[in-house]
Amino acid sequence: MVKHVVVFKFTGTPEERLDVATRFREALLALPAQIPVLESMEAGINSNPSETWDLTLTAVVPAMADVDVYAKHPAHVAAAGIITGHTAGRACVDYEF
Repeated sequence: MVKHVVVFKFTGTPEERLDVATRFREALLALPAQIPVLESMEAGINSNPSETWDLTLTAVVPAMADVDVYAKHPAHVAAAGIITGHTAGRACVDYEF
C-alpha cells in the first residue's frame, strides 16, 4: 500500500483561500467513488491561524504505480482544475507502508 500525502498553500485573501480549499476538499472526497485504485481519501482544511498551509490530503492506493493512475484519472484532473491559478505552494510525499 502507498500513502500519497500532499499539502497546499493557496493565493488570495483568507476568504478566497478558504473558498478554494473548501471546493477542492469536496471534490477530493468524492474521488474514491470514481477512481477504482483509490482505496481512501482524507482531505482537511487548516484550522490553525498561525500556520500558512491551507489544505492537506492523504490518499491510499495499492501500489506506487497507482499514484500515477490516480493522478491522470479524469475525475482527479477535474478536481485539480479547481486550484489552477490559486496554488502558491505544493509539497508531496509518497511512501509505502
